[in-house]
Formats: sequence, C-alpha cells, structure tokens
Amino acid sequence: MSEERFDVIVVGGGLAGTAAAYRLAKAGLSVCLIERGQSCGSKNMTGGRLYGHSLEKLMPGFAERAPIERKITKERISMATRRGAMTLDYTSKKLGLESCASYTVLRSKFDKWMADEAEKAGAMIITGVRVDDLVVKGGKVIGVKSGDEEAYADVVILADGVNSLLAQKLGMKKELLPSQVAVGAKEVIKLDTKTVSDRFGVTDDEGAGWLFDGDCTGGSIGGGFLYTNKDSVSIGVVATVSDIERSGLTVVEMVDRLKEHPVVKPLIAGGKLIEYSAHLVPEAGYRMVPELVGDGVLVTGDAAGFVMNLGFMVRGMDFAIESGRLAAETVLRAKKKRDFSAESLSIYKKALDRNFIMRDLKHYRRFPQVMEIRRLFREYPAMIDEVLDNLFRVDGRPPENIAKMAMRAANRVGVFHIAEDFWKAVRAL
Repeated sequence: MSEERFDVIVVGGGLAGTAAAYRLAKAGLSVCLIERGQSCGSKNMTGGRLYGHSLEKLMPGFAERAPIERKITKERISMATRRGAMTLDYTSKKLGLESCASYTVLRSKFDKWMADEAEKAGAMIITGVRVDDLVVKGGKVIGVKSGDEEAYADVVILADGVNSLLAQKLGMKKELLPSQVAVGAKEVIKLDTKTVSDRFGVTDDEGAGWLFDGDCTGGSIGGGFLYTNKDSVSIGVVATVSDIERSGLTVVEMVDRLKEHPVVKPLIAGGKLIEYSAHLVPEAGYRMVPELVGDGVLVTGDAAGFVMNLGFMVRGMDFAIESGRLAAETVLRAKKKRDFSAESLSIYKKALDRNFIMRDLKHYRRFPQVMEIRRLFREYPAMIDEVLDNLFRVDGRPPENIAKMAMRAANRVGVFHIAEDFWKAVRAL
C-alpha cells in the first residue's frame, strides 16, 4: 500500500463502504477499500434484516444472486414479562413485494459478497489492515496512514463504523456518549430448514422478523430480536450503554434470558450455537449525525449515525447502502470538476436531505426520547400481562368487570403517566 495513489480510498468494508466502492469502480475510478477485519463482514453483527430498496437501486435484481437467507413475510412484536408475552403477529405476501421486500442476511456472508462484487467491478480490496490516521495537508485530507505506510487519494470516504475514530481526529465527530449508543449481542443458532419453517409457520424461502420489549433486558432500555435464516435463527439483545447497570444484568445474561423465555425456548430447542458476536450500535438518530463533509473527506453509514430504532422497526443497512451510493455519486461529480473541497463535496449533504435517509431521520427525530421511557420495558408489559391473564384465565371465580380490571392495572402504572407517554409517542410518530 505504501506510497500508492488512488482516485478514492474507502475506509471500512461494511455495507456503506462496499456500496461506495462498487459504484465508484463501476464508473471507472481507481478505488481502494481498506478493511481491518480478516474479511469484509467478519466484524459485523447487525440483527440480520436488510430492507432491499436501496440495494435494488444500486444493483438491480440483487436478490437473485446475493446470499440472502429468507424474504420476510411475517412481522411479530412482543411485550414480554417473565411468564408470558402479548404478541402482535402480522403476516402478508404484500411484505414481500419487490418495492418493499426485506430479507434476512448473515453479514459475514453478505458483506463478503458485496466486497466481491466491488472487486469484480475493479475496486482493490485490502483486508486485515487497520487505518491508524489520515494524511492531512493544508487542512485537506489527502490520504491514509497504516503504520509507517501511506496511501493517497483525491477523496477519502469514512465508513469505519459507529466509533469512527478517524472522524473524531478530524473534529467532524464528537466522542460518543453512553446514552447515544447501545451494545448489541447476537447468537446464530443452527437448526435445519424444515424445522425453522415449521416452527415459525413460513415456507422455506420466507421468514419472520420478531422484536421483543420488556423482560429480556430486565427493565433496562433496549430490546430483543429474532430473525429466521435458511437453516438457523439469529437471536440477540440491544441495550443502551448508559442504562445497562439498572437491571443488574450483563448483555450476555440478557441474551440468555431471551433464549429461556417460555415463548422463545421451544422455537430454538435442539439448536446448536454456531456464532456469537457483539458490537456498538448508534441509538440517538438524527441528533447524533456528525459533520458529514470536509476538504477531501466524506462520512457515511454507521460512522454518520445513520441508524433508526423505532421499537417496531430497526433500520441501518438500507441507510448504509444508500449513503455509500450517494457519497460515490458526490465523488463522481467532484471528479468532473476536479474540485474536492468541502464546498464542492457539500452536494453530498444536499443529496442526503432530498433522500429518504434524512427525511426519515428527521421525521422520527423525537423517537429516541420515546425509547428512553423506562415504563415501556417493565411497567407496561406487566400491565398488559395482568389484563390479559385476567381476561383469558378461567378458574371458577366470578367474572370481573373488564373496564374495572383494566383500570386497576392502569392505576398501577399511573393514568397520567400513560397519557403522558402516549402523547409523547404520538408526537414522535
């Protein structure tokens, strides 16, 4: 790598980085992507759901050749207590329509495939190398440094993950606060294709996405997830760093708690653990987006904070791919002008503002505050459990007025608290 020169250097081999490298290489630019893992995707652990619309734009028909696991046609959301759960189940073929299809993926396979596609398009992929610093001259980023070696480029695209120490060194990104990030831990449990399909009530090429609120985090801010793969399930927990101590549980214990829940345990019975991973996840949405453009540099993907957790939906991969593509389009326009200044590259921010990325992040900018309502993770699941237990349990006792029973359960939380939280959620949505 020493003393080499490229049109563009991309730091980070996740979906944002590989998307940018693919688009730039397809356009004929010399591109070098540097990934510190032994392969692209080896360090990535997102729950496993890809909303396909952004990748379809970049690679039409990708699902026919990419290593996807299952197309999601079943949505489940559970509010769980230790003994039970209320689950909302929505199943529809409409979820699999091309315009809105989403897929489960295993990132170690999928990111490697993306990198291979970028390499086929002409990008140079270097793995197992850590970028220690950026080369800056006259206030402009002109390359990267790894150990004693340097490589140079007109533009550097930072797609180096949620921490992005490189963006922090440039002063474009502040050090993360514990309230802005969560720790995600995930296990992949091996089953067989028929078992997965039978247990989740889907065909062999269709799957389920399932989010959990309540018991798995022991009352801490966060939640659980479960996604069906072809012959395995991905299951895990995401918990906000600043609130983990409140429950007295470690994140590993939270994952075990979810696996042992009476609703989940039968679904993974007999499975074999084949993968475990943990990672930081951006949580603060629009309010944690850093400076995105500098002289000779762009920030994209998780490094830019492009992740959104709405409780019923978690998105990051489609944001990463689209922001990588937009960063590449910005570089192509700058290349034509031979101007890689911050002013020239600022069209990246304008493109993001016109795009679904900033539109959606702005629309739901208040939702991180909703997810900070601790009653969502203990009191509300318990309230719902009490109401439904009384509603469905038959033990010979006289029936109780449903309205009075529901009001008694609500009073345990506080009617004013419920009204306040409801209004906050309505405003956020």
